[in-house]
Amino acid sequence: MNFTAFDKTKLDAYAKQAKAEWGNTPEYREMQEKHPDRVPEQLAADIMRLFTEFGSMRGEKPDAPQVQRQVQRLRDYITENCYTCSVQIFAYLGQWYISGGEITENIDRAGGKGTAEFAAKAICVFCNK
Repeated sequence: MNFTAFDKTKLDAYAKQAKAEWGNTPEYREMQEKHPDRVPEQLAADIMRLFTEFGSMRGEKPDAPQVQRQVQRLRDYITENCYTCSVQIFAYLGQWYISGGEITENIDRAGGKGTAEFAAKAICVFCNK
């Protein structure tokens, strides 16, 4: 897999943007406390691997059991490595994944064209249960 979209310069810019937008939230503080020595490149690579797996499932329905297990794996990864990923936050993330720009491009690069949209639909199913 190629994660050139996550070069150090971009990861630093993403970190600054996240702090500016969410720096005063409990989730952001939790993320800072949970893994203060985190390697951003590893986190990005791990998450993109999860999207690569989503990409291999694009032929399935978003509510298929194996797809929903993958959704749970993504949520669990975020909770274990970043912050407690509530259903509300997870639903927001699903929408963010298809908002266009770099996030959508990176997900589709990892899993193939349409992966961001597929993952967002699967997350929507999960969050509406």
